[in-house]
Amino acid sequence: MKEEGHQNNGTMSFIQHLEELRKRIIVCLIAVCITFAGSYAFKEKLFEILMLPLEHAMSPDQDMIFTGLTEAFFCYLKTAFIAGLLFAVPVIMYEMWLFVAPGLYENEKRLLLPFVSLSSFFFIGGALFGYFVVFPYAFKYLMGFGTDYVKAFPSMREYLSLASLLLFAFGSTFELPLVMTLLAKAHVVSASFLSKYRKYATLLIFTAAAIITPTTDPFNLFLMAVPLMILYEVGIIGARIFGKKVKKEA
Repeated sequence: MKEEGHQNNGTMSFIQHLEELRKRIIVCLIAVCITFAGSYAFKEKLFEILMLPLEHAMSPDQDMIFTGLTEAFFCYLKTAFIAGLLFAVPVIMYEMWLFVAPGLYENEKRLLLPFVSLSSFFFIGGALFGYFVVFPYAFKYLMGFGTDYVKAFPSMREYLSLASLLLFAFGSTFELPLVMTLLAKAHVVSASFLSKYRKYATLLIFTAAAIITPTTDPFNLFLMAVPLMILYEVGIIGARIFGKKVKKEA
């Protein structure tokens, strides 16, 4: 009977774990739905803002087009969803870390709010960096391939797909310092290890920058690679600080 009771408790614990996960997912979905609904009211304006870097790279006789009857509608819908997803990032990060918080030590739980704030800051900061810094030069470079005989008329769907992919790519890559710090805190890597293999990390950073940036222009490549190298150094500092704290507590 004791063993059966122990198994029931274990089963209940597992069910409660699933219930907690379901609750966090529902909260995230509600947050995205709310921000999506708010963004949809400004869908045309949001798309205009999104295409400003390309608009500045286009000549006065060039226009953006849509080639399907439903293309414009779905592009506005997708624009509102992307904006809603970006606005909901803090809530998603917070719910994600509330889900893992029960498995953390008290001293680790105290890092929850700073981590959520920093992860949201780095993600949104990366997306803004791509929009304000990389997009203008990258699209100007790409539009420069047009000639007197070949005119570029980008479609809404094509541009939105490229722009949204790049925004999330820049946002994700800017999470590098937090990932490095967490790995150091989990004793997967150390600050000395990260410093020792800095040259290999630099090679990987330039490779990733070449994949992420939509052009082969060296200037655009450096626009992406240099900030990542700086973030790598920030990650080493974070690993050194929090790695030492873990050792002291141990």
